[in-house]
Amino acid sequence: MTRKEFTAKYGRILLPLVTPFGKDEEIDYKVYGDLIEYLIKNDLCDSLIVTGTTGEASLLTFDERVRLMETAVRVSAGRKPVIAGTGCASTKETAALTKKAAELGIDLCMIVCPFYNKPTQQGVYNHYKQIAESVNVNILLYNIPIFVGINIEAQTVHELSKIPNIIGIKDEAGVNPTQVTDYFLATEDTNPEFVIFNGDDIMLLPTIVQGAMGIVSGGAHIFGHEIRAIMDAFAAGDNARARELFIPLYRFCKSCGQNGRILPNSIMRPAIELVTGIPVGPARSPLAPITEAEKAVLTDVLRQAGKLS
Repeated sequence: MTRKEFTAKYGRILLPLVTPFGKDEEIDYKVYGDLIEYLIKNDLCDSLIVTGTTGEASLLTFDERVRLMETAVRVSAGRKPVIAGTGCASTKETAALTKKAAELGIDLCMIVCPFYNKPTQQGVYNHYKQIAESVNVNILLYNIPIFVGINIEAQTVHELSKIPNIIGIKDEAGVNPTQVTDYFLATEDTNPEFVIFNGDDIMLLPTIVQGAMGIVSGGAHIFGHEIRAIMDAFAAGDNARARELFIPLYRFCKSCGQNGRILPNSIMRPAIELVTGIPVGPARSPLAPITEAEKAVLTDVLRQAGKLS
């Protein structure tokens, strides 16, 4: 798949859906469908990602993840492409979940680097190679060392890019702001069509300057239109406008990291509720719920951004 073909099919804004929780932290699949409808009708993204980090994939069971995929495929009904986040701690479970996604007709899976075990780079390579050879879907590598504990090094991406159905990478660029360029340089001779996306809203501007084709954005639940306008302004050479539009998104993202929070879900979820009216509920334990002080800051930021009256 060429970069042009990828963009034509999946677009530039890939949105990792939050997973709604109701009573006793059980998944509310109806609300999940309502959220998907809202995002599609308001055209806040180009593709939907099921059970990514924003969807709290590591806190979900295998069966819950499969049912969420089923729900997204059914509700989206071809109106937006569905991408499955199928990364697990073990190679065996990742391969099994990826096969389930393929059975549902999902043809692109985003697979996070295996977490908790901290494999060597050879282990990382073996992990992805084994999965790629066991499934008939395209794969986006997903690098997020702040959570998994290791970085997918550029040389490893160089080797993985030789595998036909490993077509790109999403990089959590805030950890290493120039690694997007490292990945471009590492793959230019093995696969010049290798897809490279930024996975950190706060790094949108620095990474599109480096050539990132788009963004995997949880913030798009609220700022999808602004993100599109930022990329359009940059493409048109209007850097001042791109920066102006970026500032509210930046402030929102910073507000989601209050009190040292790394995963923004506990604050982003109430933001989604405030703006959309959709009751996605609090994050699943052990993520602590938003505090009143944090909510006051969040509300002020959303009001300044024009998201609340």
